[in-house]
Amino acid sequence: MPKELLTQHFVDHNAECPAGKPRVDYYDTKITGLSLKVLKSGQKTFYVRYRCARGKLVERKIGQASVIKLADARVFAQDALSQVAAGIDPFEKRLALKNVPTFAEFVASLYMEHIKSYKRSWGTDECLLRNHVLPLIGSLYLDQITRRHMVELFSKHKETHKPGSTNRVIILCRYIFNCALKWEVEGISRNPTQGIELFLENNKRERYLTAEEAQRLFKALDESAADRLKYIISMLLLTGARKNEVQQAQWKDFDLERRIWTIHFNKSGQTRHVPLSDGAIRLLGSIPRVPGSNYAFANPKTGKPYKHIFTAWDTARKKAGLSDLRIHDLRHSFASALINSGRSLYEVQKILGHTQVKTTQRYSHLSQESLVAAANTASSVVPLARLASTT
Repeated sequence: MPKELLTQHFVDHNAECPAGKPRVDYYDTKITGLSLKVLKSGQKTFYVRYRCARGKLVERKIGQASVIKLADARVFAQDALSQVAAGIDPFEKRLALKNVPTFAEFVASLYMEHIKSYKRSWGTDECLLRNHVLPLIGSLYLDQITRRHMVELFSKHKETHKPGSTNRVIILCRYIFNCALKWEVEGISRNPTQGIELFLENNKRERYLTAEEAQRLFKALDESAADRLKYIISMLLLTGARKNEVQQAQWKDFDLERRIWTIHFNKSGQTRHVPLSDGAIRLLGSIPRVPGSNYAFANPKTGKPYKHIFTAWDTARKKAGLSDLRIHDLRHSFASALINSGRSLYEVQKILGHTQVKTTQRYSHLSQESLVAAANTASSVVPLARLASTT
């Protein structure tokens, strides 16, 4: 550990690494803590040593001698040591910056692993991020991303997508930054999406299956070459379940005695229990079982769930004159039927498996007949109304 009154001439011409050694440190006798590290390759770098707040002796890089002069290195070292004496570590911020991940690094290393553990539709998040978010802000460090970046990202997305699609991107990004805050990731102190409002959605379809349309649909389903399609569609209408939930349903999931269908690991990542109506019970009893298969709605040829039913569905709905009817509209129809029969939003929310009542409220469209029936309940307590009805 040689000590030397460093001079610029010594640094430039005399400081060498002894033969047979990988490096040598020359410690300045003028500024205690300043050193010049010389490697076997000839590279020379200034360092400063001090004891951190925990009492440990640490060494921090100032800069290469080919870039910074000795006089400047001494000024820097003296200033750094003065700050350390005052309880301030001047290198702490620099080290913290090195630990700040880019948005893409955070998504890959933490976020995706997190949602894969509970979210069945994590692939949707991955697709949105890969196509619409990462190309714009993926290379930015978390502490670099501002609200302006996010506003520009969402505005650009809205140029080619409907408001509802852009809102999904906004909600996704907001959740990602909230996760970073919750996990105390280095470099994140606020959510840059905070205060950015969702776009007004005018693209939400309100399509419900009428009784007359249902008759036409099931006539077409009875004539369909895909003989199991009518059972799948019937189950969707009788339970309000999602298509994939019905297709993946196994016989062991149905407790006919307790009249409960247990759906494991659904879209929200939680197990939920769907009540089975008399119609659902009768439907399950009418489904021909596929030998050796555990699936209730299995493909008779494979014993496995159908991978795709759209072609058969599309043929049947067009034959019924319902080309605008989507499979998901059957879920809307089920929810609407419950609301129109007087069931509460809470009950509908529990059956459909919504985590937020706001999602359920889009189904709460009462029919005019239901509204009139509800209004008529006031007639029984208004004498003039009763009198008028008898004249």
